[in-house]
Amino acid sequence: MILVLLGTQDKPFERILKAVEKEIDKGNIKDKVIAQTGYTSFENKRIKTFDFAPKEEIESLIEKAKIIITHAGVGNITDCISKQKKVIVIPRLKKYGEHTNDHQLQITKEFAMKNYVLPLYDTKNLSKILEKIKSFKPEKYESNTEKFKLKIKSYIDNI
Repeated sequence: MILVLLGTQDKPFERILKAVEKEIDKGNIKDKVIAQTGYTSFENKRIKTFDFAPKEEIESLIEKAKIIITHAGVGNITDCISKQKKVIVIPRLKKYGEHTNDHQLQITKEFAMKNYVLPLYDTKNLSKILEKIKSFKPEKYESNTEKFKLKIKSYIDNI
């Protein structure tokens, strides 16, 4: 199963869904596709869509997914890579009205540089990325949350 996650941003993000739809039409995607669409209206009989779901349901879908295609929301990305999933990240872009700025480009580049994800900057290249992800071996992600908590605790203790 391929899971598409658009997050909770209040702007539409049809670009990614249209790219997935094209790959289904071309026969490059044969797996079942489930998409969390958020505020994006999109209908396709071959893509099962829902707008929002509790975190537990999203986590269950992440567990079941073979490939995840997501916007560049840090929460979505870390939820997926912490489970060692193969993730394709496509940033929302200001020029398409998908976000208020292009910070998701920077987020995508950072996670891609560390080899946690495969970036998709141009939806025309989705078929190439889908081929590449078959052999992609993501680096193991280790959160710095505990280290960060210890630093904060140490700082507070020393005040």
